[in-house]
Amino acid sequence: MKLKNSLLLFVLTFITLNAYCQPDTLQVVTDTANSQIADKAVELILKSDSIEMSDSINRAVILKQMEELKSYERSKRASLERELNTIKRNDSIRKAKLANEVILLKSKAVGYPIIIHKDTLFVVYTKIGSISAQERADIITKRLNEVYRSFILKTDTLAIVNNGPTYEIYFKDKVVISITELDEMWFNTPKNDIAVRYKAAITTDIAKYKSDRSFYKVFKEIGLALLVVIVQIALIILINRFFKYKVNKLILSKRGEWFTGVKFKKHEILDADKQASVIIFLLKLVRYVVIAVLLYISIPILFLIFPLTQRLAEVLFGYITTPVNSILSALVSYLPKLITIAVIVFITRYILKLLRYITSEIEAENYKLPGFYPDWAKPTYNIVKLLILAFMFIVIFPYLPGSDSAVFKGVSVFIGVVFSLGSSSIIGNIVAGLVITYMRPFKLGDRIKIGEVVGNVVEKTPFVTRIRTPKKEFITIPNSNILSSNVINYSNSKIQGGLVVHTTVTIGYDVPWRQVHQILINAAKITGNLNLEIAPFVLQTSLDDFYVSYQLNAHTNEPDKQPQIYSELHQNIQDGFNEAGIEILSPHYRAARDGNAMAVPKDYLPEDYKAPGFNFSNK
Repeated sequence: MKLKNSLLLFVLTFITLNAYCQPDTLQVVTDTANSQIADKAVELILKSDSIEMSDSINRAVILKQMEELKSYERSKRASLERELNTIKRNDSIRKAKLANEVILLKSKAVGYPIIIHKDTLFVVYTKIGSISAQERADIITKRLNEVYRSFILKTDTLAIVNNGPTYEIYFKDKVVISITELDEMWFNTPKNDIAVRYKAAITTDIAKYKSDRSFYKVFKEIGLALLVVIVQIALIILINRFFKYKVNKLILSKRGEWFTGVKFKKHEILDADKQASVIIFLLKLVRYVVIAVLLYISIPILFLIFPLTQRLAEVLFGYITTPVNSILSALVSYLPKLITIAVIVFITRYILKLLRYITSEIEAENYKLPGFYPDWAKPTYNIVKLLILAFMFIVIFPYLPGSDSAVFKGVSVFIGVVFSLGSSSIIGNIVAGLVITYMRPFKLGDRIKIGEVVGNVVEKTPFVTRIRTPKKEFITIPNSNILSSNVINYSNSKIQGGLVVHTTVTIGYDVPWRQVHQILINAAKITGNLNLEIAPFVLQTSLDDFYVSYQLNAHTNEPDKQPQIYSELHQNIQDGFNEAGIEILSPHYRAARDGNAMAVPKDYLPEDYKAPGFNFSNK
């Protein structure tokens, strides 16, 4: 009986505590469940009346059943807690997905401003359902245009309505703007605050819109427009009069004082009158440009006066300001590269100045380098200068504006193609010019012979060499041809005792050779421009069928005067042999000479000389 009472008391206490001590989140445990627990407890109590509680085994069974009852309650409580946690987790996942969507949108979203009158009211970034941000902005703009056209708008005409997931701004009975949960997360601002801000911006802008369309404002705008037109016309008239009656007259009056003509060396390109006319023409172009700029500026100013055309004015001004701003910003951003280029050019310039000074000193033979000739100084300087300039260009090329653009690449390809197509002969001549320079076969002013061309070198370039012949002919020879031909330098003979001039005569076998030698040497001694410090000499070069060939050799230090020397020497040889009564058998005569007159001028023959007749005899 005592056990029965204790068990009943425990069950009632447990049910009471379970009903009053559960958390709010677990009050979903229904009265039906409590009733089931109570019935189960009563059933156990009744059962305990019919069972003898005399031994410990029966008490253990009852206690076990009581533990199972507590376990059932705990499992029900755990099940409810799991359901609540699932709801919370699903809600967190949904919000996390929205947050991720907002982050993704912010990384690549483009804002679409809402502009109805002048200022930007707000910017649309997010979509609604399948409607994109741009389409949403177009819809809002269209609806607001209808609102703005309603001049009866009052402060309370626009209303904000909370429709649960969204806040909406109404105009009369039509929705103008909807603010969604995505907007709230985008701006990190409650939807109601966003709606209030949008409404205030629209109301303020509509007030300005109405003010700009008042009759007073319209008359004021028309007056300002007329004033701008009058000022523009006055400025154009003043500019025309200033250039026509002031500037042009001043220029014409200063002919011969300020404007004395344009000359290049001794050639007059423009006289004073033509120079003044050219300057007047250029100033006329300047006048047209100034007037065009004034007209272009005045048109946007007129558009700015009227609200309906203010956007067009901004566009027109943008055509000027946008390029200017782009140029200025590009210049500012380009300044570091420009400074780098300036430093490189500055250093290169002074390096070249130093090299030029060293070159001039070597040319003047103030500095002497072993194995380096003075005439090598200038061509070597040109080669080094070319290499330094090429290196400078390679260094500064990445700093040039647009160096990585397609235009630069196209120009580089074009230059490469042109150079490759025409470079074979050009490079051949350049290389030949370098080889000729350092071989030193001749220098400027030398008398040389290249092939059949004889003359003095008057010009040496990397591509060609120009020669002036004794007949005053200027012959241009490519350097590659010179490199593949034999070059005779007569002027270098001065260094080695002078040039040997030589000529050959043929004399018959009947004339003593010693007499011939003496006549030839005497002819050389009386010839001018020969170096008689070195004695002339004669060589018998051949014994031919009808005559002997005698070669006269004499030295001269005037190789440029060879034509005159040879002419005078031949004259003296003729006079010498004629005075000695010796025939020069060149070309030879046939053997049948009997009865022929001598091949000697009459002035050198005796007065009583008679040509013998032909004698025939039959032996």
